Amino acid sequence: MYCPFCGAQDTKVIDSRLVADGGQVRRRRECLSCNERFTTFETAELVMPRVIKSDGTRQPFDESKLRAGMQRALEKRPVSVEDLEAAISRICHQLRATGERELPARELGEFVMEALQQLDDVAYVRFASVYRSFQDISEFAAEVDRLRSRTGDKKDGKDGA
Repeated sequence: MYCPFCGAQDTKVIDSRLVADGGQVRRRRECLSCNERFTTFETAELVMPRVIKSDGTRQPFDESKLRAGMQRALEKRPVSVEDLEAAISRICHQLRATGERELPARELGEFVMEALQQLDDVAYVRFASVYRSFQDISEFAAEVDRLRSRTGDKKDGKDGA
């Protein structure tokens, strides 16, 4: 680390402490040339992959777009903000865990659909209808039937109707 006072390369760490709930390391340093002391902060750089759109363009991952899309699918559904934020956090973790610098938008969409299916089946079908470009009611019905066969219809015979 260069000294901000004299520009010398040789500095030593005098003290290190965790700050920001363990998300940063605060280091107290001393320049070996001019003996001035200064503080540095170290954080992990977590780079999100770029998203490759279906038309071939590439753009940086945008968490606000992810949140907006999921909120749209979850509109008027009984899902808490905490559950939504936890799902977004899991998706971001999955993206970083791929280790890829670029990721097809289709793969990101699959992560979102998986998360929405765990949160709310209606939100999942809403998102899937747009994401997979359903053309008619039969595609909706096929997706609902697939959900029923996979999870079992939770309301069969249990709602007193």
